[in-house]
Amino acid sequence: MRKGDKIIESWLFLSALITILTTLGIIIILVTRSFAFFQEVSIFNFLTGTRWTPLFEDKNFGILPLLSGTLLTTFIAVAVALPLGLIIAVYLNEYASKTVRKIVKPILEILAAVPTVVYGFFALIVVTPLLQTFLPSLPGFNALSPGLVMGIMIMPFVSSLSEDALYSVPQPLREASYGMGSTRLQTAFRVIVPAASSGIIASVILALSRAIGETMIVAIAAGQQPVFTFNPMDPVATITASIVQVSLGDVPHGSLEYKTIFAAGILLFLFTFLLNNFSFWVNRKFKQQYE
Repeated sequence: MRKGDKIIESWLFLSALITILTTLGIIIILVTRSFAFFQEVSIFNFLTGTRWTPLFEDKNFGILPLLSGTLLTTFIAVAVALPLGLIIAVYLNEYASKTVRKIVKPILEILAAVPTVVYGFFALIVVTPLLQTFLPSLPGFNALSPGLVMGIMIMPFVSSLSEDALYSVPQPLREASYGMGSTRLQTAFRVIVPAASSGIIASVILALSRAIGETMIVAIAAGQQPVFTFNPMDPVATITASIVQVSLGDVPHGSLEYKTIFAAGILLFLFTFLLNNFSFWVNRKFKQQYE
């Protein structure tokens, strides 16, 4: 092996090692700090409690209000991003010309590069007043507005990755469908989409993970009120928004209140870890099915 190849191989190995060590470091910190928290707070009460007031005099550490707020805004976002993203992907892949595809796809991907704090103020200043014209009883802070804006934010993940999956479907499948007398619409949704289902599902799960970990949109527009509810018109708090609130600097370092960020963080880490592994499993299963 030439000297240059050895150097490149060493750099690649070092890069992979840094990634692994960084992940292990994050896991170790979360586990050790969370263990210190659960020595003072029952893990059963943490997972089943319906009140989250670590910064109040009457302290309660039930994570369910934060969990319900996180799931509520996430499901609203996915309900927006999935149909719109899939429709855009089908249009770009099956109907749009190459010129339109080259122009529209980069523009869509720009949405993913917009700072989330901009999306947060957009939800608070534009989307919420617009919704209040149709829903007069909607409060200024609610779960619906940030959920809708999060859906717009993660839509490029669904559309771009789904479009790549649709594009990778072999052309003979399309030709066989047309040969059987199917229309372009029937071919797109009855042949191409099922054949690319592994990539589409993986894109949705990736977008779901992105929505669960979103911070600034919900911190700005959702109200940061830890209420155990699944009503999208209520103000809510999410796990990430609570971590931001505790980390602002007003809480003494090392206190029980401060340790809540690690307990909430490891729960968030477990959610994203399970979703990413589920995405990998689905992708591998569908690939084996079509091989």
